[in-house]
Amino acid sequence: MKFTLSWLKEHLDTTASVDEIAETLTDLGLEVEEVVDPASRLKAFTLAKVVHAEQHPDADRLRVCRVMTDEGEKQIVCGAPNAREGITVVLAKPGDYVPGIDTTLSVGNIRGVESHGMMASERELELSDEHTGIIELPSGEVGQKFTDWLAQNDPAKVDPMIEIAITPNRQDALGVHGIARDLAARGLGTLKPLKEAHVPGQYPCPVSVTIDADAATDGCAIFAGRLIRGVQNGPSPKWLQDRLRAIGLRPISKLVDVTNFFTHDRNRPLHVFDADKVQGGALRIHRTEGGETLVGLDEKTYSFGSGQVVISDAAGV
Repeated sequence: MKFTLSWLKEHLDTTASVDEIAETLTDLGLEVEEVVDPASRLKAFTLAKVVHAEQHPDADRLRVCRVMTDEGEKQIVCGAPNAREGITVVLAKPGDYVPGIDTTLSVGNIRGVESHGMMASERELELSDEHTGIIELPSGEVGQKFTDWLAQNDPAKVDPMIEIAITPNRQDALGVHGIARDLAARGLGTLKPLKEAHVPGQYPCPVSVTIDADAATDGCAIFAGRLIRGVQNGPSPKWLQDRLRAIGLRPISKLVDVTNFFTHDRNRPLHVFDADKVQGGALRIHRTEGGETLVGLDEKTYSFGSGQVVISDAAGV
C-alpha cells in the first residue's frame, strides 16, 4: 500500500515528520517497506535562464544556447524544439546524475561544439512522461534550487511517498483513511472528519446486477452500482494525476482516475462502466469456466483460468 505525506495529512492532522510516521507505522504492525523522497533525486538541479540561442552550425535540429547559471554564463547544446532566448529552465551541470536517463553528465562535444551540461525535460527528471521539450518555468531566479521552486509552486512533485506491507488481518489499512485512523489512535495526530454529502437518487438505474451463488460464498458477497448521468470523460485534473503518479499509478482518464483515487483513499474498490455499452442491460458476477478473455485498459489481452470471479454482461467479461 502506497501513499504520500500530503495525502495522509488530508485525513490526519499531525505535525509528525516522515521518519516519525514511518517508525510509528512499523510499531503498529504496518511495516514500512520503502520511503521515497523525490526531492533527494532533484537536489542537484538549479534554475537557469537562456540568454541567447542560435542554430548549431552542423546540425539542423540542434541549437547552441548561452545560458546564465549561478556559475556564470555557460554554453549548452540542446535539441529541444522549445529551446529559445528568454526562458527559465532547469539546469543539470557536469557531474550531476540525471535519473531519467541514468547518466552522470560530463562536459560534452556535440557535432564539434562544446556543451557544459543540459537543460532537462520532465521525463529526464522522472517528473512525468513529458519529453517533447525542456521544462519552461513561469518564474524563478537564476541559481535557485529546483526543489525549492517545486516546494513553492508544485509541491506534489516533491511529496514523500511511503509504502507499507499489509498482512491479511489488516484490510483496514488498504486505504489512506484507515491508515490515518490507526495513527490517530496511536496518538500521532487527530483524525479529520470525513466530508460526505447524501445524494438521493432521482431516477432508476437501467442496469441490473446479479451475483451467482458460487461467487457470493467466498468471492463477492456485495456488489453495488449507481448510475450517473451527464458525464463527459477526458483528462483528470492535474492534482489527481500527480497524486496517482506519486503512488505508481498511470493516469488514464477522469472517470478511471477518480475510481482509482477512491479505491486507495477510502479502501473502496471501484470501477466505471459506460451504461450505454452494457449489453443486455445487466451485469453478472460469476466464476469463470476458463478460457475467457478481456482487453484491459492497458490494451493488453488477458486470459482467465477456471474459477476466477469476474464481471460480465451479455457480451462477455
